[in-house]
Amino acid sequence: MNKIMKRYVPFMKAGVQSLIIYRLNFMGFVIGGLIYCFVMFYLWRAVFESNGGGIFLGFSMTDMVVYLFLSNTTTQLIFSDVSNEIGEEIRDGSISMRLLRPVNTDLSYMFGELGTALMKLVVLLIPVILGLEIYRFYVTGTIVFNPLNFLLYLFSAVLAYIISFRVNLCFGFIAFYVKNLWGIGILKNSVIGFLSGSLIPIAFMPEGLRICLEYLPFASMSYTPVMIYMGKYGAYEVLFRIAIQIIWAILLYGLSKLIWFGAIKKLCIQGG
Repeated sequence: MNKIMKRYVPFMKAGVQSLIIYRLNFMGFVIGGLIYCFVMFYLWRAVFESNGGGIFLGFSMTDMVVYLFLSNTTTQLIFSDVSNEIGEEIRDGSISMRLLRPVNTDLSYMFGELGTALMKLVVLLIPVILGLEIYRFYVTGTIVFNPLNFLLYLFSAVLAYIISFRVNLCFGFIAFYVKNLWGIGILKNSVIGFLSGSLIPIAFMPEGLRICLEYLPFASMSYTPVMIYMGKYGAYEVLFRIAIQIIWAILLYGLSKLIWFGAIKKLCIQGG
């Protein structure tokens, strides 16, 4: 274990340093996300007011506020840019240096992102959680925070990151074939944003589509952790949803390895 940590900790440190160096870029994402949340807040408030207030499809307006801000934060927390990184390294030829290193390629990418994720946990997730709980206390007059739900949320978020990483890793390996991922990358992000429930809660989808989406890996990326935190699942359903996340993490691990073994044979560096 110590040998593994010594080998991959430098990648984690590099991820932290990258976030510090490009902190204005990070702050831009955070501010943009907050603006998006406030825009969606006024949109959903209009929806609830037109519905006469109260409960709308199992959500109160307070629930919707928590969902909007926590879903956006979770999406940023589990965000994986590995597909763009692979595509750029193939384009400029630096992928060859990574392949020559005595490290596991998957882990070298993952540990680089873990450093960034740990920083986001401290500077983004914790303040958002505190803000949401203060808001809920102000609205309801009682402390709604559930420590067990929070711990389960963190565990589910870890699984969500693994799934997100593996999905993007599989997508990144396509660069070995198509050489440029920019266009289809935009399409991929849009599709995942919709299917993961980060734009519209999956609970609001038509019944047939909702059931289908809940069993796909995309719901496991942000929807499942957020619903666990909000207490929308009973004890049995929490275990069931986490089991689905674990199954998808295993399946996507196998799929990424399968694609990798085929893609590495197609390596053609444009810039090297």
